[in-house]
Amino acid sequence: MKNLNIAAKIIICDYKELNSIEKNVVNYAKEMLKNSYSPYSSFRVGAAVLLSNNEIISGSNQENAAYPSGLCAERTALFYANSKFPDESVSIIAVAAFYKGDYTKEPVTPCGACRQVIMETQNRYNSPVKLILYGKEKIYKVETISDLLPLAFCTCVKNNNSKI
Repeated sequence: MKNLNIAAKIIICDYKELNSIEKNVVNYAKEMLKNSYSPYSSFRVGAAVLLSNNEIISGSNQENAAYPSGLCAERTALFYANSKFPDESVSIIAVAAFYKGDYTKEPVTPCGACRQVIMETQNRYNSPVKLILYGKEKIYKVETISDLLPLAFCTCVKNNNSKI
């Protein structure tokens, strides 16, 4: 029998320590909070995706009374980015959350389904996806989704979109 030790590298910083590109993506995520449809949880989440062509696509969580028919902000942004720019890889995804009248103190991390979608995006384009998870008191910077999902399910699909 052997042990498998898994470690995640997460940098903890504050907003002023982000570079200008990272700040811009975080600002887009924070801006998307106003578009959240979250009447059931009152937990607003915004996400912004920086693509390799420097476009920023953003999304927000969308709840539904027929739970779990809603969609997380991360997947909303990623799916829209892929539908609009299918040949562009994702460089950064930023996530921010707002609850009870203020930004969350701690960063909010993607749920398991979002982690899997981010992982497939990373594998599809063979390009690391950096995460910037915003919290009012601290920010987590994660250089690759592999740090948040080390034993991911992978069919190792690469970008082989068939053109119609």
